[in-house]
Amino acid sequence: MRSTRRALLGTAVAGALAVGLGEVAPARAAEKRVQVAVLLYDGFTGLDAVGPYETLCRLPGVRVVTVARRTGPIRTDTGQLALVAERALSEVDRADVLLVPGGGNRGILAAMNDAALLGWIRRLHRHTTWTTSVCTGSLLLASAGLLTGLPAATYWASRPYLEKLGAVPAEGRFVETGKIITAAGVSAGLDMGLHLAARLSDEATARAMQLAIEYDPRPPFDTGSPEKADEATRRLALKLVEGRPGRGCPR
Repeated sequence: MRSTRRALLGTAVAGALAVGLGEVAPARAAEKRVQVAVLLYDGFTGLDAVGPYETLCRLPGVRVVTVARRTGPIRTDTGQLALVAERALSEVDRADVLLVPGGGNRGILAAMNDAALLGWIRRLHRHTTWTTSVCTGSLLLASAGLLTGLPAATYWASRPYLEKLGAVPAEGRFVETGKIITAAGVSAGLDMGLHLAARLSDEATARAMQLAIEYDPRPPFDTGSPEKADEATRRLALKLVEGRPGRGCPR
């Protein structure tokens, strides 16, 4: 069943690209191999990394690699899921795109105080075409000194903390400032990822990728941003995320 589904998806994507885009769709990505480095650290949030990964990993000419202090499995904020880091930080000194996911309270605070990790982010940023973050990943970019005075998105409850780090908290699913793109909380990484897919290829390819992953959100409730939720819902939301080991909102 899995191989059949993968074959059907591959055929559908290839067909969409061939029929709708002809020879020009992957022009920018195909000119040279584009490397996307996804940072993993103990206590990161799974969807923050996996959402953008799904929007980028099938783009023509794009290679996504996961990077952490050490290779091997790295646990997410819940402690119940792990993703495998393919490369160690010491093995990656250049990338076209850097993606920094957010994490739980324990994980993000530890990462923000990791001088070696922040130094690695700064070094990669010097040569990236795009430096991006999802959720509280913007707190890492700010801690590395990359967001001073710049508008940036983050998890809604972490906006005051981001401001303390020198950035200008902004609403919206994602914010693009120069070569830095910051996404709001967790699922916003999908929106940012599709936007980035258009930047790495073109809008037609990104539209096809949205269909390829069938991203057509129609949630049963309309409380997906703090502006739409009442105070009781906001309090319960924070209780739910803080109730998980290591999850929470730095403030």
